[in-house]
Order: sequence, then structure tokens, then C-alpha cells
Amino acid sequence: MSPEPGPPGEEAGAVEQAGDVLELPAASRATDIALDELELVYAFIYARVGNRPDAEDLTQQVAMKAIPRLRQGAPASAIRGYLFATARSVLGAFWSTRLGLSEAELHEDLAMAVPPGPPSVESEERARRILAALSDNYRRVLELRFLHGYSLKEVASEMHSTVGAIKVMQLRALRAAAKVPPDEPGARRAQ
Repeated sequence: MSPEPGPPGEEAGAVEQAGDVLELPAASRATDIALDELELVYAFIYARVGNRPDAEDLTQQVAMKAIPRLRQGAPASAIRGYLFATARSVLGAFWSTRLGLSEAELHEDLAMAVPPGPPSVESEERARRILAALSDNYRRVLELRFLHGYSLKEVASEMHSTVGAIKVMQLRALRAAAKVPPDEPGARRAQ
């Protein structure tokens, strides 16, 4: 019996043997750097999602979004920065979907979720003094946002205003609070 012929039109010598290694085109320098950095991106994502399957999926999404957009000749630090920026974006979308919140609300809620340490008597007194130096509206916005943990929407509802107006008022209140002299009790009211 003769050996089985290969596919039509192929010579017997052109058929690849099992175990042969195919050479793929060389990846660009930027792609090589990005692939090396993906381990760090995975660790970054894993620390924020807490489970391996999600971290692997999200890392893959980062690679699929970032690698095709890399500039050739970019320094390694720029590539690393772009990968981590993409990772933050992918994480934001992940948690937004998971929690059913918009990304803006998610960032706001995460900022408020930092567990406070035990307050010292000195810091409590300083906070009281600063708040007392502010106008009523400024003081109320800062109390609701930072002492009671209200969201911007909740503060707007409480103060019968819009979210945009509350954002502006909060910014102005924080600037006014920063101008209160640190050691002088009874400072004048900031406007």
C-alpha cells in the first residue's frame, strides 16, 4: 500500500509535519512593552475586583482596547501610563455595570466610602471653627456632603437646588474654608 496522498495540488515535501513551529510576524516594540506590562495591569485590576475570572477578562479587555492604539516609538513610561489609564476606564465601566450606577455617581460614592479614622479633639475643634466662619449656605453644603455623607443629588434635594448649583457651591465653600486662618478663632465669615 502506498501512503495517503496529501491535499490536491500539494507536493509531498510541502506538507508540514506535526510539531513544526510556525513563525509569526514580529510584534512591534510598543506591543512587546505592552505585553510585558500586562502582568502589572492584571495585578492592578485583581486588587480592585478581588476575583481571578473577572480580573483576567478585564485585563484582556484592556489589551484589546489599548494595544491596537499604541504609538510606535512611544517611551515605555507612556505605554505603561496608557495601559493603566485604559485599565481605570475598563474598571469604571465594569463597576458601573455591576452596581447599576453611572460612572460619575460611582466616583462620587467611592470618594465618600473612605473609612474615617478616629477624630482627634483638635481636628474636631478646627472643623467646627472653620464651619462657623462660613456663610450659612456654604456651611450647610459642607456639613451635608462631608459630615453626613450625602450625595450631590441628596444635597440638591435637601437645599431645593440643582446638582450643578450644588457642585459650584461646594467648590466655593471649600475655597472659602481654605482661606480661614488656621490658628485664629473667631475669623470673619467668608462670602
